[in-house]
Amino acid sequence: MDPVSASAALATGKEKRQEQQFLRGLCGDCCFCTGTRGKNMRTKRLGDMFIEQGLITKEQLEEALKYQAVEKDRLGATLVKHNYITEKQLIDTLRLQLGIEYIDLTKVDITPEMSRYVPKSLAKRMNIVPVRIVKDQLYLAMADPLNFMAVEEAGRTSKKRIVPMIASEPAVKRTINILYGNEGAAQAMAEIRAETAATQEPETARAQETQENNTPMIRLVNSIIERAVSENASDIHFEPTAEELVIRMRIDGELHRIMTIPSELKDSVISRLKIMAKLDIVEKRIPQDGRAVIFIKNTELDLRTSTLPTIYGEKVVIRILRRNEETLNRRGIGIPAEEDAKIDRLLGLTSGVIMIVGPTGSGKSSTMYTLIRELLSDRTNLITLEDPVEYHINGATQVQINEKVGLTFASGLRSILRQDPDIICVGEIRDGETAEIAMRAAMTGHLVITTVHTEDAISAIDRLRDMGVPPYLIAAGLRGVISQRLLRRICPSCKKEIVPSKKALELAGIPDVPGKIYWQGAGCDHCFRSGYRGRIGAFEVMMVQEHLRKCILNDADREEFMKAAREESGYVTMAEHARALVESGITTVDEVIRTLMTI
Repeated sequence: MDPVSASAALATGKEKRQEQQFLRGLCGDCCFCTGTRGKNMRTKRLGDMFIEQGLITKEQLEEALKYQAVEKDRLGATLVKHNYITEKQLIDTLRLQLGIEYIDLTKVDITPEMSRYVPKSLAKRMNIVPVRIVKDQLYLAMADPLNFMAVEEAGRTSKKRIVPMIASEPAVKRTINILYGNEGAAQAMAEIRAETAATQEPETARAQETQENNTPMIRLVNSIIERAVSENASDIHFEPTAEELVIRMRIDGELHRIMTIPSELKDSVISRLKIMAKLDIVEKRIPQDGRAVIFIKNTELDLRTSTLPTIYGEKVVIRILRRNEETLNRRGIGIPAEEDAKIDRLLGLTSGVIMIVGPTGSGKSSTMYTLIRELLSDRTNLITLEDPVEYHINGATQVQINEKVGLTFASGLRSILRQDPDIICVGEIRDGETAEIAMRAAMTGHLVITTVHTEDAISAIDRLRDMGVPPYLIAAGLRGVISQRLLRRICPSCKKEIVPSKKALELAGIPDVPGKIYWQGAGCDHCFRSGYRGRIGAFEVMMVQEHLRKCILNDADREEFMKAAREESGYVTMAEHARALVESGITTVDEVIRTLMTI
């Protein structure tokens, strides 16, 4: 509940007396607790304060109160959710109303020892996090500073006098995950050190028994993976150096250093990761690849593990794949509405090749799985060839590539053609043989969906030529190309207006319009101070029709391809879509330059 709702709810009887005791206990002499100014601010309603500051109108407050009555949320949270105010404006107003300190949790280094004052269960249940101890006072960051029950319980468990501080709710939740995740890691490392000192067994023997007996090591590795899941990371990097093992995580496409593990424990951590992925823990001289399936917070995760020998030991990178089919839809992957009609036309075909192109990490696999789910039915035989199988799709026949036994994309594709398929999905075309078989399969009445690493849609044709596919096969088999990139979204919590430089606008291909408003994230406790949170796709869809087929056969240049595509099917480039996202305030000029400069 927000302060106004809390005050109204506790207006009678025992609960009112409890609230008064709580307010008196906040501090001895601040204006919030005892001063005249504090009393005046306490009686002023939060909504009225927003109106006085010019943040909302009376009509907007009335609309928000209607939303609040339905959603049963705090007034402040309702105003933020429906974009009447920003979260920063809410926090500033609450500080003014309550007279208590605000804390930016991203700028505070909370020691793992703080976790012993407030149990993890209490912190998660009440959305609170201990920050520091000063004499007999425990400073407590809270998303709802009038949650007096949380203050009472924290005071009882810590045996300290509680000093509430206000913080944003996402920052509190994230800090809880970090603090108690680090607590588990620190405790596990201490136990590992103790066990290592007690028993000095040969390294190989210890490694083989890790899974069964080394419980602290299992907890340590699990806590790191849990942290990655809570941060919505796509990859975890375990990087050995001369002094320590550095843990970094890729969040929204950017790597962030998260923690370090002492050098004496790095071999045990790497062995545990290799055991999980069913890799050879004794072999350290050659790269290895494996996978593991685990459950974290009732979520099934597929971990793709890769090792690489370095001068300081093996580096391990884990790709985290969430088996969540709910995100596999066009809205979930961000395909713009104007491209939907073209994709609908492609999916309505019964034969031909549809290619999804882009560099590594551009979301090609998510798009391919989205199309697969749309094409599935009881009347179609849909078979996939993948390396590896990332998402398990009910109703599809999915085949895992195994080059060790001779099951390659080319050999697998030949075998699939004898299985009476209607739709074939090839995870990636890596060579000319696979590409040629796919084109011939399309010409014989099959719909083929595949991915290729290229910069944009037109470059896909050049890539097929480079692989040695004859132009007549490309022209006859290719039906459409979907190209994409992932751009970071501006963090909504710290979004602000900016004036980009003329040079930046020129690099992004955006015309310099005087008075045009652009946006950028200032950096806050929601977004690692980066100014970005989440990502969105920038797409282009090129339909291959009569004019483009002639261009392919005549070995036309890029300019001719572009002209034909625009005239024939309304081709809009990915860069143009990205610029539209900038003008809509979804991403920034700098992000477009960073992501699309090579196009």
